[in-house]
Amino acid sequence: MRTFDALLAVAGLTLSAVAFAAPQCTDKPKSDWMSEAAMKQKIAEQGYTVDKFKTTDGNCYEIYGKDKDGKKVEIYFSPIDGSVVKEKRG
Repeated sequence: MRTFDALLAVAGLTLSAVAFAAPQCTDKPKSDWMSEAAMKQKIAEQGYTVDKFKTTDGNCYEIYGKDKDGKKVEIYFSPIDGSVVKEKRG
């Protein structure tokens, strides 16, 4: 019976890790991407304050920061056109 419980626990952890996985934003080459400077300017124009800006393994631009109301955000942007791919507010 303990083996079954252990298998359920592992399955639950695996599913939760998949649920919080970062998105895949593009397969296009970096030569087609907006520059980081252009993306940062676009983000600032939308009223965000950026605490951390990075490029993810899923070929997204990702920020951790605050929106114009001062609420914490984690946002993944397409580096091709700057559109929001995934957003988490907290």
